[in-house]
Amino acid sequence: MHGLMTVWFTWVHDWGYLGIVVLMAMESTVFPVPSELVIPPAAYWAAQGRYTMWGVVLAGTAGSALGASATYWVARWVGRPLVLRYGVYVGVSESKLVKAERWIERYEAGGVFFARLLPVVRHLIGFPAGIVRMSFRAYVLMTVAGSALWCGVLAWFGARVIGDQPQLLDDPAQMILVLKAKALWFVGLAFVLGLLYLLVVRLTAAPVRPET
Repeated sequence: MHGLMTVWFTWVHDWGYLGIVVLMAMESTVFPVPSELVIPPAAYWAAQGRYTMWGVVLAGTAGSALGASATYWVARWVGRPLVLRYGVYVGVSESKLVKAERWIERYEAGGVFFARLLPVVRHLIGFPAGIVRMSFRAYVLMTVAGSALWCGVLAWFGARVIGDQPQLLDDPAQMILVLKAKALWFVGLAFVLGLLYLLVVRLTAAPVRPET
């Protein structure tokens, strides 16, 4: 685990701001690159002087906007039938698309903002937005606002939890000490993400029809 963590942190370090933009652009499409594995390591390096915190947040937000825009235009050009037909090959199943469609149908532009803070829907919201031809300007504005907030939270977490541990990557023993010392933070993050996932499941569930 220490070796993998060192390699990943080194990549985030060496790729610079452009690397953050690319990784976050991938995160906002269908590629499995969680933002939780991009922004906190970048914030760690910001605390070591490699980046600035504002630079990390701005690069992450820019990447999210680029990836989300690409998803929107692909969906707008190809339409729902093709998304359903070929989406399964890139992890966009019909059930996931239906959840995202319910979300945007129920919450509209404001839903795009909150979708950037939530798992599952965050990666897929561009598909229904493009399919229903939502105003691209409104879509981008809400995406930028939500992404900036999410990146800011993750950057704060990364700086607060591991940013003050320059010895984190030195050896496995040091990493174990850091993880033990900060265990409650990681448990708290996992708990919050779990609650957000349950919230998504609840809010995207089919509405219960009243009995006649």
